[in-house]
This record gives sequence, C-alpha cells and structure tokens, in this order.
Amino acid sequence: MEPRTAVITGGAQGIGKAVVRRLLGKGIYVFIADVDREAGEETALEYAALGSLRFVETDVADETQVQRLATVVRETTGGLDLLVNNAAIGRGGPVTDLALADWNRVIGVNLTGPFLCVKHLAPLLRARKGAIVNIASTRAFMSEPNTEAYAASKGGIAALTHALAASLGPDIRVNCISPGWIETESWRKTATRRTPTLTPADHAQHPVGRVGRADDIAAMVEFLAFGESGFMTGANVIIDGGMTRKMIYV
Repeated sequence: MEPRTAVITGGAQGIGKAVVRRLLGKGIYVFIADVDREAGEETALEYAALGSLRFVETDVADETQVQRLATVVRETTGGLDLLVNNAAIGRGGPVTDLALADWNRVIGVNLTGPFLCVKHLAPLLRARKGAIVNIASTRAFMSEPNTEAYAASKGGIAALTHALAASLGPDIRVNCISPGWIETESWRKTATRRTPTLTPADHAQHPVGRVGRADDIAAMVEFLAFGESGFMTGANVIIDGGMTRKMIYV
C-alpha cells in the first residue's frame, strides 16, 4: 500500500501548521504549500524529525504556481489522498475606503486559491478516492464591522464546498470546517511569534469555557479525511466553542 499523502495550503503557520504536525504524527507524507518562504523553511526544518514532508513555495492565487505544486506532488509521491485548503489572508477597513486591489487579493487567496488547488489536484485525489477539507470561518455566518472581503471569501468557501461535493462525488469527498476564535499566536514563525495574551473573560465568553486551540481544528481535519467519516460530504462543521449559538443582549 502506498503511503498516504496530503497537501496543506498555508501550512507553515497557524492552523495549517497544527494540521501538518498532526498528520506527520500519523505517518502521512505532507506537502506544505505556503507563500512565506521563511515560515515554510522554518517549519520544514522544525518538523523534519516527525516524518516525511516537503515545503513548496506557492501563492495559491497564482495558477502557474498551483500547477507547479501539482507537478511536484505527482513527481514526488505519484498520488494524493488529502487536500486541505487552509491558506487565507484578511484585509479590513471601511467598505467605502477598501481598495479594489485589496478586495481582489483577499478573494484571490481565500476563494480563488481553493478553486485552483482543486482544479489541478483533483485528478490525483480521484485516483486515490481522496478527500478535500476546506477551512472556512464562522465569519461566513456572522461578522464584525469592516470585514466584508474576508466574510465574503469565507461564505464563498462554504458554498464552494457543497458544490464540489456534488461535482466530485463519489470519488472525492469534500467537507468544510468553520473555526471560531482559535489561538494561533504560538503557531507563527519565530520572527513574528508572540506569547498569547488571553484573559479569563476571553475564555469565559465561550460556552465550553475556553478559547479554541489549533489542535481542535487539526483533529477534525484528520477525522474528515481519514476517520470514520465516509458518509460525510458537503458538510460544514462549526468548531467555535458554542459562540455562534449564544444569544447576546446588551
């Protein structure tokens, strides 16, 4: 049996980095696709002893670079079992001041990127009866002011998920995770890493009593890809400590 393989976009930092570590621990060959070379090389070096991995510098909004990523995967492992579309950015500000270039960049990375990755990696996934896990956000369903581009991109991911599930099934299952507040400061590259500053109030406002951890999301990625989730496709799993189920009165 060929070793299982996975591509994690945005895998050099944050939630993506936690997913990389978890999958390496399961003996899965991991490709880290990330636009940040410094972070990617640092993570590849840090995790080298945990298993087999390769960093491929990739801007997921650039189709040529995504095509190159697919070629590297094909030539290195010959197949693919999991694609995690995690890469994302956010640029805020009042909608009346938001530059079109900033809007387009957020949509390009957060929404067009997953489309391009699926477009060019689906043939490898289909051959292995693989899975896709898209990382959306609870911002697809609720918002703070001045987050239009990010919210629109994540809402698009939720819709793209069920569309892909209908198009790619039964060979490829496609599901989505919508994280809430997840602490990621400790998962940044060394140059920008900061000690998390979470207060008791931050934890207490969650019905489960704490802010989320990157490993909470990584565990669900593993379940959706390799766990007993064979009857799940087109689903969106909200992991937010219950925050989107609270009624808040001022």
